[in-house]
Amino acid sequence: MKNAMRPAIVLFVALTIITGLLYPLIVTAVSQTVFRHQANGSLIELDGKIVGSELIGQQFDAPRYFWGRLSATTPNPYNAGSSGGSNLGPTNPALADAVKARIAALHAADPSNDAAVPVDLVTSSGSGLDPHISPAAAAYQIARVARARGLSVAQVNALVVEATSTRTFGIIGEPTVNVLKLNLALDRASVR
Repeated sequence: MKNAMRPAIVLFVALTIITGLLYPLIVTAVSQTVFRHQANGSLIELDGKIVGSELIGQQFDAPRYFWGRLSATTPNPYNAGSSGGSNLGPTNPALADAVKARIAALHAADPSNDAAVPVDLVTSSGSGLDPHISPAAAAYQIARVARARGLSVAQVNALVVEATSTRTFGIIGEPTVNVLKLNLALDRASVR
């Protein structure tokens, strides 16, 4: 028994040092060197103040801003502490009611827009925190935002194109528009 204890204790201490100290230090050093922005939360600063993260959506509901996906987090929208989908299935009346309410809000904000509402503007993502919308969802909102800001549709469209990211490596995922970055670009354009 005594002969078995010594190797077990040595192995326990060695693995604690490797997995509890060395590995986290190496991963932290590599991430801070190679992926510093991402490792620190992909924070967005404006005039020296942190205004959000590229990775977590924010609530925008004024007509002068682009609106993101719905957030399924409660009690507050885009609450990273309660991240998760709504778990409402396609036949659930609560989901249908939420979609109808969002469509009504979009139509109330822009009554002249009779285009089909993109699905990502009326549903939440799996995490409830998605900061992106599709280019189609951005295009749906361009006329409303341009009118509310006194900008031309072409000016707002150019900002949307600039804020649109392509597929990763040209093949993975879909093009997306980061709503916070786009709204900050709109604020800068409106000041000029």
